[in-house]
Amino acid sequence: MKEILTLNPISDRIYDHLSKEEYSVSAQAKEPEGILVRSADMHEFSLPKSVMAVARAGAGTNNIPCAEYALKGVTVFNTPGANANGVAELVLGAMLLASRNLSQASAWVDTLNGMGSEVPKLVEKGKKAFVGHEIRGKKLGVIGLGAIGGLVANDAYNLGMEVLGFDTHLSVDAAWRLSRKIQKAACREQIFAECDVITLHVPLLDETRGIINKDSIATMKDGVMILNFARGELVNTADVIAALESGKISRYVTDFPCQELIGVRNAVLIPHLGASTPESEDNCAAMAAQELDEYLRLGNIKNSVNMPACELPWTGRTRICMIHKNIANMIGRITEIIAADNINISDMINKSRGDIAYTMIDIDSGAEQKLLDDLAGIPDMIRIRVL
Repeated sequence: MKEILTLNPISDRIYDHLSKEEYSVSAQAKEPEGILVRSADMHEFSLPKSVMAVARAGAGTNNIPCAEYALKGVTVFNTPGANANGVAELVLGAMLLASRNLSQASAWVDTLNGMGSEVPKLVEKGKKAFVGHEIRGKKLGVIGLGAIGGLVANDAYNLGMEVLGFDTHLSVDAAWRLSRKIQKAACREQIFAECDVITLHVPLLDETRGIINKDSIATMKDGVMILNFARGELVNTADVIAALESGKISRYVTDFPCQELIGVRNAVLIPHLGASTPESEDNCAAMAAQELDEYLRLGNIKNSVNMPACELPWTGRTRICMIHKNIANMIGRITEIIAADNINISDMINKSRGDIAYTMIDIDSGAEQKLLDDLAGIPDMIRIRVL
């Protein structure tokens, strides 16, 4: 029976894919082949040598040393899109909240506590301070059209907004999910210049860090609203605060509060609630468990952040899975050793990602220990296992 170690409490939806007949899942696993994790920090974690895969029930993997694990032959998975609906709904709700000044208005009503029969008159007198804007007819710019951005774009269009989208790495699957009514921007700068509301849905990379800054803000419409439910570092906080104070930005709405933004007028701060729904947690847990099961039983890799995507149909033959450096003639050396043992290769696949490559080979006979030792002896071979 395969052991799976849990580093955080996790939904029972994992048992949709990790059958109790094949897997023992617990926080006390001694020799786990896989790990399920949510927010636990693994940078100082003492990784058991038995571990072959880590599955993060969520999209971000900042709590896992992914590059280090790749060199140890440990595949790290995440669950992109599993919490997309929860985040997208929050983005749309926050946009409506900010457009109509609902948080400020609700806080003001609380100050009327104790006014008794005067409350209705005071409400009618004071409501003019919270006049907002309708979103219908406004132009929304969506930067990043993946699982979350695509949902936001489609739903915003259905609410009557004109939607302009931009994504330099739009996948075929994401493009299929996108409504044909969504307009394509030629560049980010077009969104900055044309849109009344801008929402960010890109990962934090060197190329995206601080994309909202004093220079990009200067090209935007006066009174633009900016939504950031992706990563706090996508904006230059000091520049956003200055723009809020001048009125260039009418509202900055973010799920990533920081000390500098607390108390700033027209900064609407939400305590990182994007995926805080039971549905999102269930979906993330189920997807993480499915990824672990596919990898541990069949060797297939999908949604890894440190290994190449690689899938080979399962035929029941002996399968050798190899993680190795992505260098010239590696496949030649592997197949030469297998051929020298007079073993027939019935199917194989090789994929690479940066400096790391992954090879799966199905053979018509069993894999003797000598064969595995010979393969393990190839320079730059990182890990081998047989299924």
